Amino acid sequence: ADLHQVQRCSTNVDTTPPLSPAARFSSCTWRSTERTGDAGGPHVTRVAAGTRRRAHPTHGEQTASSAPNRSATLSICAVFPSYLVRCICIGRHCMACSGGCKIIIVPKSFFPPSRKVNGKSFLIQFALTYISYHDSNVGVALLAVPRNYDPALHPFEVAREYTRALNATKLERVFAKPFLSSLDGHRDGVNCMAKHPKSLSTVLSGACDGEIRIWNLTKRQCIRALQAHEGFVRGMCARFCGTSFFTVGDDKTIKQWKMEGPAYGEEEEPIHTILGKTVYTGIDHHWKDAVFATCGQQVDIWDEQRTSPMCSLTWGFDSISSVKFNPIETYLLGSCASDRNIVLYDMRQSTPLKKVILSMRTNTLCWNPMEAFIFTAANEDYNLYTFDMRFLTSPVMVHMDHVSAVLDVDYSPTGKEFVSASFDKSVRIFPADKGHSREVYHTKRMQHVITVKWTSDNKYILCGSDEMNIRLWKANASEKLGVLAPREKAAMNYNQKLKEKFQHHPQIKRIARHRHLPKSIYCQIKEQRIMREARRRKELNRRKHSKPGSVPVVSEKKKHVVAVVQ
Repeated sequence: ADLHQVQRCSTNVDTTPPLSPAARFSSCTWRSTERTGDAGGPHVTRVAAGTRRRAHPTHGEQTASSAPNRSATLSICAVFPSYLVRCICIGRHCMACSGGCKIIIVPKSFFPPSRKVNGKSFLIQFALTYISYHDSNVGVALLAVPRNYDPALHPFEVAREYTRALNATKLERVFAKPFLSSLDGHRDGVNCMAKHPKSLSTVLSGACDGEIRIWNLTKRQCIRALQAHEGFVRGMCARFCGTSFFTVGDDKTIKQWKMEGPAYGEEEEPIHTILGKTVYTGIDHHWKDAVFATCGQQVDIWDEQRTSPMCSLTWGFDSISSVKFNPIETYLLGSCASDRNIVLYDMRQSTPLKKVILSMRTNTLCWNPMEAFIFTAANEDYNLYTFDMRFLTSPVMVHMDHVSAVLDVDYSPTGKEFVSASFDKSVRIFPADKGHSREVYHTKRMQHVITVKWTSDNKYILCGSDEMNIRLWKANASEKLGVLAPREKAAMNYNQKLKEKFQHHPQIKRIARHRHLPKSIYCQIKEQRIMREARRRKELNRRKHSKPGSVPVVSEKKKHVVAVVQ
């Protein structure tokens, strides 16, 4: 019907059958084309990059004529509306009127394969094919329309972008469903966890009944379970090569186990067992060498081939709850003691370097994997403190949001964020340079969270609590899992930039910051806010009614540091 419409509009249409659009161009190759060739002989079609190439006509096709066919051009001007003719001629003299123009330039936006312009999609493709076939001197060029960024032409650009940012922020909260699954199987509370250094899908966990389980996160099931200790499993770590792992427990033993299960007919037995004199409360492996460290009454450095420690490091007389190797400066260690100390050691000198005494006890610490001298400590006073080990007089940042003791902390592989586990039955994600959390995770059944880990691909968070479950969460609550189409990825990046651009606007900031909290946490936050305000007013009144300078102003960062000892 469209072909007959062309013929009715001009009586001079050449009836030579043209190539079909499918034969001349594929649906995805509308690019600039140029045909050259001698009259009556084989011709060559030069096609831009990314398009198909046809060197010679196939049987049944006709070659280009030496004389341009004006009737086809006249029919185009007769069939298409005036605005399409202007697009075809692009401000030049129309071919039908002057006969001097040999190039037709059409905006690319008019010719996507799926779009129809007033039902004329086929007509446009047919006409362009007809011209380019019958006139060897005519080139058809489809150009993308450039965007003019002149603000005078877009007076409502900011208003439109703000509306899009607001909608993107609302949709982010709508699709924020971070909980993925629960790994069941332990018969007692989960006390510690460890990541496999070579496998993203393998995680180890130890329980309060001495049982150790190895989990496959892809299948979300336990692939191996073994009874390792009598009593609590106090700590565990994997060897840097991933072939074995170490555990310590209340039975005063250090055991090394194969990562792979026993063969058929073999018994489940450790590779090595070291019997110590005291209970070991933590263990960590060196990131490059066959050396590991344990803590209890003192910090011991062990060689894997020896049954006695290479050296013992102590500073004070209280028990040490945690020890961690620095992942960058691998000879540095940090430990937390029950006498409120955080002690730093150098394994090469076999001596402690310095220690900082806080107002309350620190439960554990974690080194930043991207910055050698930065570590974060989880404290009993509901806060986390990020320190630079070169300047321990005050922390770099105080992270305040929990309403109970913080029990564990772990950094993301990027070093920009960390996750904390608390006795208040919640898990929070903090930016490393911010004082408040960007996310809080909780469920009705989750009890006191004892341990937490951030997976090595930066996508998931694992937490173990004392109601015998390990829970798997998304690190980004609204992230879509699976393969993203290119358009989805582009839309996601665009929305993210819009949210960053308008993040300080009151309405968007309120929506992005709002989180639903359990009633117990909400009430405790409210109560602590009242207590902090009362303390602040009391301090201001004391300073106002005292001799100038007798009540100094102490910043929040320095309030919690008692002393630094070299």
